[in-house]
Amino acid sequence: MTAKQSILGRIAQLTKANVNALLDRAEDPQKMLDQLVRDYTNNIAEAEQAIAQTIGNLRLAEQDYNEDVASVKEWGGKALAASRKADEYRSTGDVANADKFDQLAKVALRKQLDAESEVTQAQPMIDSQRQTVEKLKTGLTQMKDKLVELRGKRDSLVARAKTAQAQQTVQTAISSINVLDPTSEIGRFEDAVRREEAKAIGQAEVAALSLDSQFEELTRSDADIELEARLAALKAGSAPAPQIAPTSVSSDYEPDAS
Repeated sequence: MTAKQSILGRIAQLTKANVNALLDRAEDPQKMLDQLVRDYTNNIAEAEQAIAQTIGNLRLAEQDYNEDVASVKEWGGKALAASRKADEYRSTGDVANADKFDQLAKVALRKQLDAESEVTQAQPMIDSQRQTVEKLKTGLTQMKDKLVELRGKRDSLVARAKTAQAQQTVQTAISSINVLDPTSEIGRFEDAVRREEAKAIGQAEVAALSLDSQFEELTRSDADIELEARLAALKAGSAPAPQIAPTSVSSDYEPDAS
């Protein structure tokens, strides 16, 4: 495999890479993108060097080709000039010089044939190199476009990650504020106070019930004492007078004479 084929293969592989698929499989997408950016940057630098070398070789081949084309034309002109000179000598009967220039014409024609052979052989190679250079240029452009895409995805991902972190920080802060919300603390304290107040009211009612029962017991005791006293008086033959106040009659009352 030649260097040109190698660089073309790498260009094809990188430009066909499905970035989204790679990100889906990556445990850390940001690290994956950072690595891809580095890989693309390095491969672009290598591709640029390889393309520059390939273009340089193409330009040298084109120079040789153009020189061979010029040689074909030049030797053709020399062959024609020698042939005409030979014809001039032959027309004057100078056979020796005529043969001499015919030989020079043949030499020129041989040089022309050699140059034409070089041109014929160089043409396909130059065409192939030109196609290769165009492919390399296209691939390099695609790689640079892909690098721009990768950097954009990486920057977008980093920005989204920072935004998500900021949102989490805010939500955590809000949650902590809710947990430590002074109004909620006051509400809970108020509920506790109300429960204590209710408990005190209940205790007071219980205490009142106990006091009422004590007075009822005392009243029952007084009644029992009175009963016992009266019973004792009866047995002694002297019943105690009822302790009921008589109804007083007004002195101004006069009975009706009729």
